[in-house]
Amino acid sequence: MTARRFKGFYFLLAALNTFASTWFLNFLFFHLRDAFGFKDRQNLWVTAMHGLVYAVAAWQCGKFAQRRGFFASLKVGFSGLATVLAVAALLHSPVGILCGLVSYTVMLLFTWPALEALVSENESQAGVQHNVGLYNTTWASSAAIAYFTGGKLYELLGHTLVFWMPAAIFLLEFLIVLWLQRQKAQSSAPGISTADHSAHSQINPSSAARKPAFTPAIPPARFLQMAWLANPFAYVAINTVIAVMPGIAHKLALSPTRVGLFCSVWMFARLATFVLLWQWRGWHYRFHWLLSSFLLLIGSFMMLLLADALWLIVLAQVFFGFAVGLIYYSSLFYSMDVGGDSQGEHGGFHEAAIGLGVCAGPLVGAAALQWLPSDANNGVFAVSVLLLCGLGGLVALRVRR
Repeated sequence: MTARRFKGFYFLLAALNTFASTWFLNFLFFHLRDAFGFKDRQNLWVTAMHGLVYAVAAWQCGKFAQRRGFFASLKVGFSGLATVLAVAALLHSPVGILCGLVSYTVMLLFTWPALEALVSENESQAGVQHNVGLYNTTWASSAAIAYFTGGKLYELLGHTLVFWMPAAIFLLEFLIVLWLQRQKAQSSAPGISTADHSAHSQINPSSAARKPAFTPAIPPARFLQMAWLANPFAYVAINTVIAVMPGIAHKLALSPTRVGLFCSVWMFARLATFVLLWQWRGWHYRFHWLLSSFLLLIGSFMMLLLADALWLIVLAQVFFGFAVGLIYYSSLFYSMDVGGDSQGEHGGFHEAAIGLGVCAGPLVGAAALQWLPSDANNGVFAVSVLLLCGLGGLVALRVRR
């Protein structure tokens, strides 16, 4: 089997991983609402806990993948995910399910940094650009389809499917990784196994000397820093929206099926943005694109959560999807393009930054609702102020000499 065909299976793993993760994390909040009466405030606290664990686990799991090998990391992650969700399905208390969520989060981070590095390792700059674009469109397509169809499945097949269906997908991924490992070992030269390796053992001569397609006004490494700063704030907004989606559904009298139809618009908008940025590379190493997307992020976030009309919420999602798409794409692309031979570890930093955003936004929103409960919109305003702080940090990085 050729190296190119191996890459195809890595994209398949990313698609399956995204589908299972999107289904579990998004509809877990509906399960907590329906089974235990969780409101926006409780769901925000749960998301903040998930984000804190995510950030710490991403940093450490990225190092594990870099040192112990990408395939070893994938095997630990997929087997652990299948086991954790199967056990969580048998638990009928909120404490048990939250413990399962913590374990799930740790296991998940054994998979993403490894997959991100596998699709980019040993590639030229053009190869990195192509593969990162394909990777983004692959997982974004899977996420949009999972959320779009998940509401109907949730209503038809019951709440426990939140656990069992992702567990089955993770088990399938574990079996695929075992098969890939054998195939890769068989295709290696005698006495040399590439089935389980770290990036340190596969040095790409061109990666150490990568340069952007043109000379930017500031160093490429600065763009990496700015993207790592911006991406957590995109996830501040994303995970605040996801956590309060049951509350939005209640406000608009939407069933889970209708939530899947009308509240997945931003995911399809993000997918369209990924396709556009994949095919058009004029945004690379240009600050005004990153700045514009951050401004759009703040405006669309407030519009999405404060609007009372469904058509306004749908319109806000279009802008929201474009903003988070460009910010995420920047973070992953610069991580891989500037990453050189530390792509696994840089993938871990990229995911850790996401975890910080997943934690910070819901944490601020939950605290506002906990101690300023007089107005239900206090959480939205508090998170918006946090986003404005992120905008100030982005500008400060740009003007720093």
